[in-house]
Amino acid sequence: MKELRAIGGAVVFLAAFLLFVVEPMAAKQLLPALGGSSAVWVTCLVFFQAMLLAGYAYAHWMAEQRRPRMHLAALGAALVALAIPPARGIALGAGQGRFGVSWQPSMHPIGTIFAVLTPTIGLPFLALAATTPLVQVWWTRMTGRPVPYRMFALSNAGSLGALLAYPVLIEPRLTLTMQRRLWGWGFVVFVLLCGWLTIQADRAAAAARNAVGQEDAADASKAPVNAAAGPDRPSRLQRWLWFLLPMAATIQLAAVTNHLSQDLASIPLLWILPLATYLLTFIFAFEMPGLYRRWIVVRLLVVFLASLAYALSTLDTRLPLGMSILFYLVELFLACWFCHAEAYRLRPASARQSTAFYLLVAAGGVTGTFFVAIACPIIFRANYDLAISFLVTAVLAAIVTWEQGWQQRLLWVTASGLMLGLIVALNIQFARNSLMRARNFYGSLRVVQTDFDDADVKEAGPGPVRTLMNGRIRHGMQVLNAELRDTPTTYYGTDSGVAVAMRNCCGRQAKKVGVIGLGAGTMAAYGQPGDVFRFYEINPLVEPIARNLFTYLRDSKAAISVEHGDGRALLANESPQDYDVLVVDAFSGDAIPVHLLTREAMQVYRRQLAPDGVIAFHVSNSYLDLAPEVALLAKSAGMEARVVENEPVLSEGEFRSTWVLVSADAAFFAQPGVDAVAHRIDPQPGLRLWTDDYSSLLPMLRLGN
Repeated sequence: MKELRAIGGAVVFLAAFLLFVVEPMAAKQLLPALGGSSAVWVTCLVFFQAMLLAGYAYAHWMAEQRRPRMHLAALGAALVALAIPPARGIALGAGQGRFGVSWQPSMHPIGTIFAVLTPTIGLPFLALAATTPLVQVWWTRMTGRPVPYRMFALSNAGSLGALLAYPVLIEPRLTLTMQRRLWGWGFVVFVLLCGWLTIQADRAAAAARNAVGQEDAADASKAPVNAAAGPDRPSRLQRWLWFLLPMAATIQLAAVTNHLSQDLASIPLLWILPLATYLLTFIFAFEMPGLYRRWIVVRLLVVFLASLAYALSTLDTRLPLGMSILFYLVELFLACWFCHAEAYRLRPASARQSTAFYLLVAAGGVTGTFFVAIACPIIFRANYDLAISFLVTAVLAAIVTWEQGWQQRLLWVTASGLMLGLIVALNIQFARNSLMRARNFYGSLRVVQTDFDDADVKEAGPGPVRTLMNGRIRHGMQVLNAELRDTPTTYYGTDSGVAVAMRNCCGRQAKKVGVIGLGAGTMAAYGQPGDVFRFYEINPLVEPIARNLFTYLRDSKAAISVEHGDGRALLANESPQDYDVLVVDAFSGDAIPVHLLTREAMQVYRRQLAPDGVIAFHVSNSYLDLAPEVALLAKSAGMEARVVENEPVLSEGEFRSTWVLVSADAAFFAQPGVDAVAHRIDPQPGLRLWTDDYSSLLPMLRLGN
C-alpha cells in the first residue's frame, strides 16, 4: 500500500510539474515566428485550458470503461507523438521550421497556435492532464477508500513548483533546446511510472471482475460514502456550481493578471504572482479544508471588492504601486479561495462522480479564460474585465450563501448591484474626453483629448493635447496648437536618442527610415522632402487611429507607407531595404517583445540596414535594464552600441527616454553631435546573449525602481 501511495503521488506531482513547464516553453518557441503580442500568450493559455478539459473528458470516459490497460495505448501514442518530429513546420514566413505547420504573417494567431500546438504537444499534454482524476479513481477502486481529493492539492503543488522554478531556475540556465530535451526525458519517466500504475489498476479491476462477475464489479468497487462530501447523486444546482465556481475563479485570475500587467505596471514576470496565488488557493481548498471559514472569508471578500471597485471607478486615483499589487492579490486570493473551497465542499463522494466533477471544474476554467481572452475583446470596446469579474464573484456569493438567511442575501444582492453599477461608472469614465475607443486581441486602445491644465504638458500654452492610450500606458501624444503641432513628443523629442540618430546619420540629405511600431505616427514628424518612411505595425486598429485622429502622418513631408504584421517577420521576408535608420520601437505593454532582441533578429536588421546605417532601439523601462543586452547583440553582429538618455522637457511634451544606438560605422559615433550625448554601455557580468533558443528577463530586472 505504501508503494502504491508513493508512486501514485509521484505520478500526480510529476504530471502537474511537466504540464506547467511545457506551457511557457511551448509559447516561447512561437514568439520568433508569430510575434510578441499579448495575443500569442493569451491564445496559448486558451489552448492549454482547452487541452486540460480534453484530458479530464478522457479521464471521465476511461473511468466509465473500467479497463485501465486501455490507458497504455494513450501513453504509447503520446510517446510516439513526442518522438516523431512533424513533417512540416513553422518559420518566419511560409518556410519550413520545427513546430508543425506552415504559417503566413497574415494568419490570425488563434488558428495558427492551435494548428501548431495540437500535433506537437497535444497528445502528451492530454495524457498529463488526465493523470490526477484517473489516479484518484484507480486508487479508490484498488483500496476501497474514499476519493483522495488531496491528490488534487498535490497536483497543484507540482504546478506551483514548476511555475516558480521556470523563470528562476530553468529559463536563466537552459536553452530551449536543452529544456525540450530534459522535458522529454521527464515525460519518459512519467510514462514508465504511470504505466506501472496502470498495470496495477488493471490487475485490480480484473481481479474484481473475476471475483464478483462483470455485472457486480461496479458495485463492488464503489467507495464508501464520505459523510463530509456531497451525495452520490448531486443535484442540478451542485453540478452547475461545480462549473460556475471555477469559472468565476479563472475570470478573476485572467482579469487581475491583465489589470496588473497592463494598467498598473508592465513589470516582467509579474504574471507569476496572480497565477501562483490562484494555485495556492487550490492547495488551501483541497489539502487544508479545515482552514476555510466561510463567515470570515466572505466578510473580507466583500470589503476588498468594495474598496477595489471604488479605486477602479476613479481613474485618476493612484495608490503606491506595491500597495496596489498587494491589494489586488489579496482580493484574488479571497475570491479564488472562496470559489475553490465552496466547490470542494460540494465535491462528490463516489469515484464515478469524481471524474465528472473534475470535468466540470475544467470546463469552468476554459469558459472563464475564453471569456476574458477572446470574448471580451470582441464584445466590448473598452476593458471591463475586472469589473465583470467582481460582478460574477458577487452573484455567485449570493447564490452560495443564500441559505444562510436574509442578512447574507441582502449583503450580496446589494454587492451585486454595486458591481453592476461599477461597470456603468467605468463606461462613463472611459467615455469622458475620449474621441474613440476600440479593443481587439492586441489591446484596448483609447484616444483622449484634454486641455493643458488636465495633462502632463502644462507649460506649453493654450490648446488641446491628444493622447493614444493602451490601457493606462501612453503610446503617443500630440500637442495640437499651431506652435507645437509638428513637434515630436513623448519619447521621440528633439533631445531623444532617435532624434540624435536622425540628425547625424548617413551624411545624406534624403533618408530611408524603417520603424517597427507605429503608435500615433510621431516618428513621421522627422520626415523631410525626399525621405521615405516605412512603418511596421502588428495591430490593425493603430493605422486608422494614427491617420485620422493624429496629424503626424498627414503633415509629414516624407513619403509614408504602413505594413501590417509583426515587424521582424515582415523584415525577414522583404528584400534588402538599405535603411539609413531602423527604429525598433514595438512595445508589448511597456517593453520591447523579447523576440525583437535576439541574435537572429539582429541578423534580420543588419540585412535590411545600409552599410553606414543606424539601428535605434527604444529601451525606456522602469523595471528592466535592456541596454547591456542590446550591447551584446551589437557586438555579436560586429557593430558598436551607445546609450542616449534625455531629461524631460514638459513644455514641449517630451518625456524622459532611453535609446540605444547601434551602428557599424565608427565615424557616426565620432561626430560631435553624437559623441557628446551617446555613452558607452558598461557590460553586465554574467549576462548571456539572447537568441531564439535562449532568453531570460531575470538578470535585467531592477525592481528597486
